[in-house]
Amino acid sequence: MRLLSLLALACVPFAAAGATSCATARGAVDAAVSPATPSSHVAGDKTPEPLPTDASTWGAQVVYLVMPDRFQNGDPTNDDLGVPRCFDPLDPRKWHGGDLAGLRQRIPYLRDLGVTAVWITPPNRASADRCGYHGYWSDLTDPDDGAVEPKLGTPADLAGLANDLHAVGMRLVLDMVVNHTGIGARIVTEHPDWFHDPKSCKLLGDPAVHCPIGGEALPDFAQETPAVARYLTAMSVGWTTRYGLDGIRMDTVKHVLPAYWASSWFPGVRGASPGLFVIGEDFDTSGPNGLRAFLDDGFDSLFDYPRYPAIVSTFARGGSLDALANAVKAAITTYGIARARQLTSFVNNHDNPRLGSLFPAGTADAVVAAKLALAMGAIFTLPGIPQLTWGDEIGMLGAADPDNRRDMPSWAWSAATRAGAHAGMASGDGQAAYAHMQRLIAIRKAHVALQRGSYAELWRENGGPANVLAFYRGDSRDRVIAAINVGGAANVALPIALSHELDASDKESMPEGTVFADVLGEGGPTAATVSGGALALSLPAHTMGIYVAQ
Repeated sequence: MRLLSLLALACVPFAAAGATSCATARGAVDAAVSPATPSSHVAGDKTPEPLPTDASTWGAQVVYLVMPDRFQNGDPTNDDLGVPRCFDPLDPRKWHGGDLAGLRQRIPYLRDLGVTAVWITPPNRASADRCGYHGYWSDLTDPDDGAVEPKLGTPADLAGLANDLHAVGMRLVLDMVVNHTGIGARIVTEHPDWFHDPKSCKLLGDPAVHCPIGGEALPDFAQETPAVARYLTAMSVGWTTRYGLDGIRMDTVKHVLPAYWASSWFPGVRGASPGLFVIGEDFDTSGPNGLRAFLDDGFDSLFDYPRYPAIVSTFARGGSLDALANAVKAAITTYGIARARQLTSFVNNHDNPRLGSLFPAGTADAVVAAKLALAMGAIFTLPGIPQLTWGDEIGMLGAADPDNRRDMPSWAWSAATRAGAHAGMASGDGQAAYAHMQRLIAIRKAHVALQRGSYAELWRENGGPANVLAFYRGDSRDRVIAAINVGGAANVALPIALSHELDASDKESMPEGTVFADVLGEGGPTAATVSGGALALSLPAHTMGIYVAQ
């Protein structure tokens, strides 16, 4: 969509937020067309171009989160650059040496695993007052100079990462922040009036929007100020175009003035890169209604936090699979299946304890490994775009921040060194866990029913003895039934002919005698046949089957 066609849209929310005229709102969009050229320009690599794509293709993607500092040290010469006294691999709150060069070196590893999109935490230069190894405390300045954190590398390294990923058909998703900057950032001194005053911010409206987040007192941008909106949008457009981004993960979306998204930011970035895929982060676990406004404002996807409590309850705390089934159904009821499929689902991320560390004390290691594998299987078969976090594929553990941000171990990079048990992992065999993840990714890639198919629930516990969730995913002639058993051994008969959720065409596509073969191969029956209008499965404890109609 061209920017000029959005000028009328730009006027309305900014007028509501206090803009003095339509021209003021138009300026927020115009500034995004020609962002200031950064002084630390991209050099050495060709200018990246995004892969040809649109939002409809993201259902086929598998997103892999990397915090570059915790992944691989590819260039030890930059470890001590930037803010002094911040490199200490033994301190979980300081820099550990991972960088863009190391990530580029490990692209073959990621490609072998099967992931298709790499999301990296913000590469912006960190503010000088603290060791922001994670990237969310940036040292911004006006105009944006595009500074890349020197401990991570250079703009050329970031451009090289984009080009390397694109060369093998993988996408780059960059983390961005427009809610705040780092304490001590240059822009705070340059424009103190661009930030909400912590002493009076509650008088402006919702404190979640107008006040600094958490206890960090991070300088909170006032997006209702036209100059601030112009700056932030231009900055986002600049990073998008310089590095040929395929996607953006936007941090702390609920803490940003809602009017800003539709009136400035989305017109700017969409005008610069129409195919850009944007995922928003909001910790709201109350239910799907909390995310609807952001989808309406222009976000392609939100992280499915309303599903997250059910993931923890079901797989780590011995709860019923009904909780997970309810969360999935609520999303489909609220958004419709098309939007529900666009949500980004996860088991772990860099903001929550790793699921393997949330089991009750004394849980047998084998049970933790088995149920963690089931949780991963769920996000690859239920509606939603699956997102992994570095180390998920080898069963990495980790309690609350910063323990959940452990370094990727040096043994992870080859099958031979992954084999066997390793300290700090939920898996009894790192290579077995890796191979399990490879299979899940390959199965999802092979079946459009899992990427863009319909959803129908076939079985849930519902107070019965079998803690099983079974569901159907269908698209044209691709028909898949997944069955997840988090309890003891169970015999279930999944209704086909008498299902209240399957539509008539689905039932007709699975007549008597239809054979379903298990493509996961991890303990469930190898095959099952529709008989008497049902599909009977005998599931061992803590197993999953993914059945494809033959």
